[in-house]
Amino acid sequence: AAIIVVAGMDGALPSVVGGLVRVPVIAVPSSVGYGASFNGLAALLTMLNSCAAGVVVCNIDNGFGAAMAAARILGEPAV
Repeated sequence: AAIIVVAGMDGALPSVVGGLVRVPVIAVPSSVGYGASFNGLAALLTMLNSCAAGVVVCNIDNGFGAAMAAARILGEPAV
């Protein structure tokens, strides 16, 4: 099993989820946010600096890449 977490704003949600579950968490920063989100760069940098174990990060708005990473974790054949 794996969990895909999409978060914008400050990008803290994947760290919280990673601390609560025992499966890999795939974090996807969103380019949508308010304030100084810098089109997702703020969320991306926050996710890359996470201390939570088992959190991996995809690029900004890369939901397809996150889904492919989850498929690889689950052992599904590549599309």
